[in-house]
Amino acid sequence: MVAEEYVLVTGGAGFIGSHTIVELLEKDIPVIVVDNMTNAVGGKEDDELPPVLQRIKSIVPPEKSQRMVFIKGSYGDEEILAKIFTKYKVSSVMHFGGFKAVGESKKLPMMYYSNNLGGSMKLIQVMQKHGVTKMIFSSSATVYSEPGPEDLPLTEKCPTGNCTCPYASTKYFIENMLKDLCHADPSWTVISLRYFNPVGAHPSGSIGEDPKGIPNNLMPYIAQVAVKRRSHLDIFGNDYPTKDGTGVRDYVHIVDLAKGHTAALDVLDQKKGFVAYNLGTGVGTSVLEMLKCFSEAVGRELPFKMCDRRPGDVAEVYCDPSLAAKELNWRATKTVADMCRDLWSFQSKNPNGYAS
Repeated sequence: MVAEEYVLVTGGAGFIGSHTIVELLEKDIPVIVVDNMTNAVGGKEDDELPPVLQRIKSIVPPEKSQRMVFIKGSYGDEEILAKIFTKYKVSSVMHFGGFKAVGESKKLPMMYYSNNLGGSMKLIQVMQKHGVTKMIFSSSATVYSEPGPEDLPLTEKCPTGNCTCPYASTKYFIENMLKDLCHADPSWTVISLRYFNPVGAHPSGSIGEDPKGIPNNLMPYIAQVAVKRRSHLDIFGNDYPTKDGTGVRDYVHIVDLAKGHTAALDVLDQKKGFVAYNLGTGVGTSVLEMLKCFSEAVGRELPFKMCDRRPGDVAEVYCDPSLAAKELNWRATKTVADMCRDLWSFQSKNPNGYAS
C-alpha cells in the first residue's frame, strides 16, 4: 500500500494560508498545517485548534476536512519538522509562515530576520535531509524595487531589491536563497508567488482577515470603520499623480489568490529550478474608489479624513499577470465589488473578528 502524500502548509492558520487550505481540501489534497499561533487569524497561542481551522470544517465537506492534520509549532523548529517528515510522506511544502507587518518590521528588524529568514533556512535544511525538494513560496510584490511610471505594469523581469522595509527584505533574501539552492541542486523546484494586495474573504463569510491590533492594510481598516470599531479611515495623500489623487494598488480577491496556489501545485512537477509569478489582477484601484465600492456594499457612506502622505508610499503599483495566465493557467476572476461584498459579509457576521 502506497503511503498517502501530504502537502505541508506552514503558517496555515493565517489569512492566505487558511483560504488556500480550503482550496486544497476541496481538491481532495491532504494537508498538514504547521502554525505556532503567533500570527494565526483569531487564534491564541494556547488554542488546541485555531478558530479559523475549526471554521474550515464548516466550509469543506466532512470527508474532505478529515484530511487536514494540524501540528502546533514553529516552521523553524527542526525537532517538530523532523517528526512530521518522519511520520508523514510529504510531497511538497507551501511556505506561508512568517511575520508580515511592515511597520513592526521597521521597529524590530532583527526579529523579522531571525524568524522569517532564519526559520526558512531551518525549514529548507530539514526538507533537504528528508529528500523533499518542492516548494511553493509565499512571496510579495514588495520584493520589487520602487517603480516609476515607466516601469508599470510590473513584470517578473522588473528589478528586485532596494526594499523599503525589513519585511520586504526578508522576502527578497528568501527568494535569493531559494534561487541559489535551485542552482546548486537541480533536483529542487521552487515556485515563488509574488502577491499584490490580497483582500476580501471566503464567500461563506465564515473565514476572513482578522488582524491583531490596528490594521496595517486598507481593506481590513475600512471594514473596521464599517462596524464602528474605528471612527474613520485615514487616507494618506490626495495629491498623487493618479486618477483621483489617492494611491493606486492592484487588489486581488483572497479566493483567486488561493486558487493561484493550487494552480502552481498542479504544474510543480513539470517545472525545474526557481520561477516567480505575479498574482494580481493587472488593474489598479485607488483608495477613494475602494472606499466608494465598500460603502456601496455596506449601504452607507463611511467617514474618512485626508492626511499627509506617508514616507515611502508610491503613487501607483499594479502588475502584469500574463505569465501566470500562460504558465499556470491562472487568472483572477473576481471583481472589486466581489472583494468588498465578501469582506463585508465576513466582517458584519464577525464584528470583532474571530472573537465574535
